[in-house]
Amino acid sequence: MKSEKSLLGIGILTSITASLCCIMPILSIIAGTSGVLATFSWLEPFRPYLIGISVIALGFVWYQKLRSQKEIDCECALNKRPKFTQSKVFLGIITLFAACMLAFPYYSSIFYTHTNTEVLAADKADLKTTVFKIGGMTCANCEKHVHQEVQKLSGIVDLKVSYKGENAIIVFDKTKTNKTVIEQAIKEAGYAITDKTDH
Repeated sequence: MKSEKSLLGIGILTSITASLCCIMPILSIIAGTSGVLATFSWLEPFRPYLIGISVIALGFVWYQKLRSQKEIDCECALNKRPKFTQSKVFLGIITLFAACMLAFPYYSSIFYTHTNTEVLAADKADLKTTVFKIGGMTCANCEKHVHQEVQKLSGIVDLKVSYKGENAIIVFDKTKTNKTVIEQAIKEAGYAITDKTDH
């Protein structure tokens, strides 16, 4: 049935799109193209609508699939086995895939490495604290993505990233790194620096 395939396509597409802003930073880390793929934050406000479309589209396909079986009253129609793409198993796989995509922001943290920054010896006179205002962070995964990229730099002593506060408070050893290098790491992660202040 053509309308069923269309609805399945819509369900899959909207479920992937709903979590694209969280999926792309992970893919960018894997591909090594951070700045290019992490720019889907503009989709975040549309996430609830995309989730709704996914649920409605897949729900309607399930409704049609279950209703059409009740309407079969001919013995010959029961003996004909449907194609795999028209089966309940395939629909179940698609529904499970869509659910995994929609839930991606809740379990994506498993893809980020959890390493601790280690500074052996830092003179207090060499420590500098800067607050970077960051645009484009929309969820906790954006936070983790920025954290991971900045944490790779040498000389980072302390790092607190907040997507709610739209900032990163970074304490660094100015003999080992500087604001420009940190700003570049944040930009390469795909986020914009809107302001920076020293403390």
